[in-house]
Amino acid sequence: MKYFYITTALTLILFSPGCISSDQNDRKSQAILEMKRATDFHSFSKPEEAVVTHLNWNASVNFDDRIIRATAIYDIDVRESAERIILDCVDLTIESVTVDGKIVEWSIGPEQPFIGQPLSIPINGKSKRISIQYASDPAADALLWVEGDQPFLFTQSQAILARTWIPCQDSPGIRFTYEAHVDVPEGTMALMSATNPTEQSSNGHYDFRMDQPIPSYLLALAVGNVEFRSVGPHTGVYAVPELIDAAEYEFGTMEDLLVAAEGLYGKYAWERYDLLVLPAAFPFGGMENPRLTFATPTIIAGDRSLVSLVAHELAHSWSGNLVTNSTWDDFWLNEGFTVYFEQRIMEAVYGREISEMLATLSYQGLVDEVDEIMDTNPDDTHLKLHLQSRNPDDGMTAIAYDKGYFFIRLIEETVGRESFDAFLKAYFNEHAFNVMDTDRFIAYLKENLLNSDERLSAINLDAWIFGPGLPSNCPKVRSERIEQVDANLAAWEAGSLATSELPWESWVYQERYRFLSNLSDATSAERMEELDVTWNISTTGNNEVLFAWLEQSVRSHYAPSYNRLESFLINIGRRKFLTPLYRAMVETDQTEMALNIYKQARPNYHSVATGTMDELLRLD
Repeated sequence: MKYFYITTALTLILFSPGCISSDQNDRKSQAILEMKRATDFHSFSKPEEAVVTHLNWNASVNFDDRIIRATAIYDIDVRESAERIILDCVDLTIESVTVDGKIVEWSIGPEQPFIGQPLSIPINGKSKRISIQYASDPAADALLWVEGDQPFLFTQSQAILARTWIPCQDSPGIRFTYEAHVDVPEGTMALMSATNPTEQSSNGHYDFRMDQPIPSYLLALAVGNVEFRSVGPHTGVYAVPELIDAAEYEFGTMEDLLVAAEGLYGKYAWERYDLLVLPAAFPFGGMENPRLTFATPTIIAGDRSLVSLVAHELAHSWSGNLVTNSTWDDFWLNEGFTVYFEQRIMEAVYGREISEMLATLSYQGLVDEVDEIMDTNPDDTHLKLHLQSRNPDDGMTAIAYDKGYFFIRLIEETVGRESFDAFLKAYFNEHAFNVMDTDRFIAYLKENLLNSDERLSAINLDAWIFGPGLPSNCPKVRSERIEQVDANLAAWEAGSLATSELPWESWVYQERYRFLSNLSDATSAERMEELDVTWNISTTGNNEVLFAWLEQSVRSHYAPSYNRLESFLINIGRRKFLTPLYRAMVETDQTEMALNIYKQARPNYHSVATGTMDELLRLD
């Protein structure tokens, strides 16, 4: 199929840091800017007619029936000729709608695959505010209600799941400020991507403000029995009581990461950077919700070895949260820059040696994923994606992250770090609290950095952005420590290096991961047993290392690791780990084991994970 790029003139409310006001009455005075951007095929909203600018959300969270009952009140900006405002929704029970205080007859259109239904509300050119009273569905895709002695609720709105728990203009190109008033069961704390409490309230009521405009996918809520610990003047962690001590230690360098980030690309624009450790069912490593990163407990290793994930989510405070991809086809503009920024933060805090080991692992994963995708749909290896009529979650691959990173790294290496840093700092500053699409970024890049034929020729923009696979000028990454790991692996597999002679204890996690992830699929169970008996790998507390070990155990049919495998899959819902492990079982004729484990584990997974696993295991 041939895809066409379509642009349209849209009226958007755009904020700059200097014009944000806490006075809601001033919000309507923000400048309206006409600009061209790529059409968002994943939202019914038509912001060229009417667009939301501020949300006042009043909600009650009920764990017994797994329902959020709420009223969403939006300030809106409309064209004089406007006759309706359209919001996105999925399986929401709409109870009543008012416009400027008057009850109106609203309508919900037919459902479309992946994107749900349009909620159409009649307005006119003088309309100022809409109010929607509604309830979420107990099975809403964004929500995971974690059962147990200490129930927990968290949301995951990216990419287009915000519409499953609040009616909204669910497009990354539409930004709004918000305030919220949330009632939760006593004994729990509510947290949002906004100003947050540090202690539980006595009556279960919490108030929030987010004065910086955000897109809907960054709207987030968590409710549970959590505690707060400060780890710096602008940083802190939240976790359940049994994890708070470990979290406080593990993330004790967050302030250092924040200071390093500000030193690279300018002042942090969100006031505080805190982190919430979620239940293990969280489907991602982290989610960059402004002011409050959501993080998986699988990065608590006891030795701060996995803080690169924190650096990644922190980097999103500039690339993604501050300057946002206009549509999900432009997802690489979020993630490619973020991986690059993450590497720069890690280099600044931990040194070039560590950051280059991380880059080497990224390259290995990218090559593997490019090869896999090229066999099925080469277009999906383009940086500029083609996701119309598809789930935007399909674009969340190593292409946006790591091909994007190596493209950005190529630019830096071509023009020099000093010039590139000045460009990137200006880019974040000039487009703060704004959106960017691929075509506009290319124009900005050519005007401000690649402003000579020599530089353009050296980069080859079309090959990277609109072409398949990895271009021939992909930057080369070299890590002497990783090369030594590879040499040790080759010697061990050849039998010239004994298992006891491996420098396992002196290796850091990146080296251990490299060794295990590069073991031959033909490695025998007997050799796996040698490694396990000698180095106790099955008992490691580093989940990245454990994951690599378990995947190889499956491929080597090393049965002594299967109890740990089952426990790991039942208790951890991080999709990055689940997909390769279930796939390994399928590919090694152990599908029955995969199905038996999945039957037990599926109720614990978020919909983001179950959607992928159901397809992988070919479940209806």
